[in-house]
Amino acid sequence: MDSIERIARLIQEHLPEQRIAIAHGQMRERELEHIMQNFQNRHHDILIATTIIESGIDIPNANTIIINRADKLGLSQLHQLRGRVGRSHHQAYAYLIIPNWNTLGKDAQRRLEAFTTLDSLGAGFLLASQDLEIRGAGEILGDEQSGQIQQIGISYYLDLLERSIAALKNGSGDIELDAPRITIELGAPALLPADYIYDPQERLDLYQRLAQSKDEAGLAAISAELTDRFGKQPEAAKNLISRTRLRLQADPLGVEHISLSETETRIRFADPTRINPEPLLTRLQTEPHRYRLNGNTAVTIHHPDSPDLTHRLAELEQLLTDITPKD
Repeated sequence: MDSIERIARLIQEHLPEQRIAIAHGQMRERELEHIMQNFQNRHHDILIATTIIESGIDIPNANTIIINRADKLGLSQLHQLRGRVGRSHHQAYAYLIIPNWNTLGKDAQRRLEAFTTLDSLGAGFLLASQDLEIRGAGEILGDEQSGQIQQIGISYYLDLLERSIAALKNGSGDIELDAPRITIELGAPALLPADYIYDPQERLDLYQRLAQSKDEAGLAAISAELTDRFGKQPEAAKNLISRTRLRLQADPLGVEHISLSETETRIRFADPTRINPEPLLTRLQTEPHRYRLNGNTAVTIHHPDSPDLTHRLAELEQLLTDITPKD
């Protein structure tokens, strides 16, 4: 606690007429309670504290908070700390102290930009969304999956969420579950980057629309809308569109998993009887060094020349198109 006491001495030297108190988590409960009561009753003019004050302490007469080294705090912490002032009808102020902006890490800059931008009523949810995205929220908003979302993917997650809401509205707590949707691993980020679409709520809406798209026409319309509203699509956004297109192609064929790497593409079928096998058999016979069957349910395509992702996706999309049964 040397740092907090050093700051207290520094402030006292510059403001000798002010009554200063210190509060931190290593104090005994009664001592801390006594200090907070004195501050609330205006026996102290300035309270120097650690982030312990974010835990719901309500002091209506406090109208200014100065947060030192705000770059080291998360968005949720900053939001909670800012909420400690302005608890009454008085105008309140929050000041953030940080080192030189250019010395901060990218994540710290993004947190502070979000914090200073989202200051309207109801901004808490948006700040939480931003905080999750910066720290890595999984497939929903980030380029890395985590938790259960890794097992089911955003498409199936949103589908389950939609069905659950509909079931609750109908007065039933039960929803019908079918087999999880296909999982697709491109080996590259497939998302809408924050520097492409800044508003997290806008991104969530677009993710949901992509997950619910039913055909190529609907997907093409969303892709055109992205370009029209936000400009040229970055590679990560193009990959997201491609992954959605693969899902539209693969779902009717009973494909349960697709993974792409620089050296090979793997396709696993849950129900091989739903495909037209002739185009696949032709490839196996004419290019045995590239196409290989793994049992009765999986196919591996080798890429000896390590083509880029665009070419690998094009080859895969063409294969899925060819093995689709004709009506």
